[in-house]
Order: sequence, then structure tokens, then C-alpha cells
Amino acid sequence: MIKQGHFLRSAIPLWVLAAGVVAGGLDPVAWVTGLLFGVALVLLTTWGLRRTGRAAFGPADWITFGRATLVGCAAELIADGGRPVAWLVGVIAVALLLDGVDGQVARRTGTTSEFGARFDMEVDAFLILLLCVQVSRTLGLWVLAIGLMRYAFVAASWAMPWLTAPLYPSMARKTVAAVQGVVLVAAVSGVLPVLWTLVAVASALTALVWSFGRDVVWLARHRVTERQPGRIVEITRATLRRPLGNGTAWRGHNQAA
Repeated sequence: MIKQGHFLRSAIPLWVLAAGVVAGGLDPVAWVTGLLFGVALVLLTTWGLRRTGRAAFGPADWITFGRATLVGCAAELIADGGRPVAWLVGVIAVALLLDGVDGQVARRTGTTSEFGARFDMEVDAFLILLLCVQVSRTLGLWVLAIGLMRYAFVAASWAMPWLTAPLYPSMARKTVAAVQGVVLVAAVSGVLPVLWTLVAVASALTALVWSFGRDVVWLARHRVTERQPGRIVEITRATLRRPLGNGTAWRGHNQAA
């Protein structure tokens, strides 16, 4: 069963990305991008399963895997640069529509896991980065700051481990994260005038800087580590002024949500 699951994980992204090359007649740089993405997807998911002690994908993981394959197709289209923008918007729209479905499936089937949550987060983060690459072609390289901010946060946490501590739940944080995708898709589609697009993307970046900055300040003030689970719950309860129902700590920008 495990071998069969590994074969499917290996075959699906490579075949789908290869089909995109044959059907779309993409440039060599595009199919190389697709091939590298497919190989990386297989290797990273295999590593993630082993690291978390999982034997195989759950139902929700396969949905996330499908979303990741669509993100790979979007990477091909962006690398090619010569396809109609409607193709890219269509692929991204399907990937975004499926976002959240995997979480619902995991909860309803009782198969939620650290691996699944982290997998979903990484797919979302890479999709945002791809959108930034596309938008930067018209608005400038500064747009890449939106997609790279989360990766910069993760890199900073290697030197400052206290940044890896769970964060309190925040609707503002979730809203800012959701806005990034909506604004970037609108920018890619070209439905707004250039000036309005520029203002919208700049506003999204400002909101993201505020969100990350607020959380970094909070983490710096409390300096909680994963070795202090009791302290995490204590601070989170104080922040919310109500106890967490199941005592579960909420995680931050570089953690599984």
C-alpha cells in the first residue's frame, strides 16, 4: 500500500506537468520548471511523511497534493510567459477554490495531522510567491516582498528560535493573509486599471508588514519556546481573556496553522 501511494505521488505531478508541456507547447524553460517542481514535490512530501512518522497520505493530503500539482502548472505558465493570462488565472482559481476543502475533509474524517497542516501552508505560501513573480513583471520587483516575507521570517527563526513559538489566534492575521491572495489574483488578471492595481498591491503589502511586525513584537515580548508548553497556554489565555477549548496552542507564520 505504501509503495502504491509513493508511486502515485511520483507519477501524478510528473504526468500532469508533462501533459501541460505537450498540450500547451510550452518553452523549454517552462517544462524544465515543471519537471523540477514535480521532482521537488515528490521528494519533499516523502521527506515530510518520514519526518512526522506518517506511513501514507490521508484523504485530505491527496486534495492538498492536487492543489500543489495545480500550483506546479501555474509555475510552468509563469515561466513560459507567452500563454494567455486566462490560462493562469483559471489554474490559480481552481487551486484557491480547493483551499480549505482539505481542512474540512481532514476534520470530518478525523485525519488532521501536523504534516497535513504544514503541507497546506507551504502550498499556499509558494502560490503567493508565484503570483508575486507574475505581478512584479508589471509593477516592479518590490512586489516580491509579499511572497518572500514569510520565507524571511522562517530564515530569521533559525537564528532566533523564539520566533517559532505558537501565536494567539487572530482574525486580523487571517484576514490579512486572505487579502494577499485576492489582491494578487486581481492584479494578475488585469481587471483593474494599473493605478488601482498599484494601490491595492501596495496596501496589501503594508497590511502584511503590519501583521508580521505585530506578531514579531508579541513574540519578542514573551520569548516563549516550544519547551514551555504551559507558558504558551498561559500567555494565550491571557491574550484572549478566555481559555482555549482544548488547550491547543496556535502556531505562527512558520508553523502549521
